[in-house]
Amino acid sequence: MYRTRDAVANTGILVAAIRAQESARADALFSDPFAAKLAGEAGRAMLAGAVAAAGDQSTWQIVVRTRFWDEALLRSGIRQVVILAAGMDARAYRLSWPERTTVFEVDQPAVMAAKADLLAEDQPRCRRLPIGIDLADDWPNALQAAGFDATAPSVWLIEGLLQYLDDDAVHLLFDRVDALSAPGSALLYDVVGKTLLEAPSMAPLLQSMARQGSPWLFGSDTPGELAERLGWSAVVTDVSEPAIRWDRWQAPAAESDGSDAPRGYFVEAALAPARRPANTQSAIDSPLT
Repeated sequence: MYRTRDAVANTGILVAAIRAQESARADALFSDPFAAKLAGEAGRAMLAGAVAAAGDQSTWQIVVRTRFWDEALLRSGIRQVVILAAGMDARAYRLSWPERTTVFEVDQPAVMAAKADLLAEDQPRCRRLPIGIDLADDWPNALQAAGFDATAPSVWLIEGLLQYLDDDAVHLLFDRVDALSAPGSALLYDVVGKTLLEAPSMAPLLQSMARQGSPWLFGSDTPGELAERLGWSAVVTDVSEPAIRWDRWQAPAAESDGSDAPRGYFVEAALAPARRPANTQSAIDSPLT
């Protein structure tokens, strides 16, 4: 499943290039002063290719999700943050975190090393703990070894990752997160809809992603169920809703009548304070293959 891990990792510099481009707009939805250096020439070349293949609108979902998750992370008020597949994300450096916030960033060793070099002269605005490990390996134990406290509430961000995994890997990833989550935790993730994967308008972009070795495999139009099956409550937001509010959308908002309009979703899940996780050590120890 992770045979394309290098190509998927490379999408991190594409995302950085998109964030740099958005930050340069007069009406930018966010400011990421680190994105340009994180993207580099390779990221800008990838962005130019994506826009040539699918148009500028193909980048808007990434722009909208960046702003959406910025707000959700800060709104949670939780001071133990875990960003899985963090890539070239610079939130540890650019967001106004509450005092005594710790941000754990988990991604492949080569990605974490490259990021460390690029941001060597910059200071994070929180306690930042990078963890270089592949999500196919024993990242839960590596996270705890780095100081993660499984008895304290945490907020997890899984951004722009799930579409690259197969169904089994997605469910195991959620099992592992659940096993490490104390009552009062929050889980933030985005999911592309199955209708989006099948939409003719998306075909050029999806073909481009497949050619570069990072095909989109997973989609769901019931994305809240990923967390709800584990006892979390979930609030689902159609990507089009904030996108229209923020003027980064042209298509009308998708209707909830079963139409086949291309869709994507943001999910904010919460673990009730009274809930105690079951004994799920097996989920922590299971290999992700």
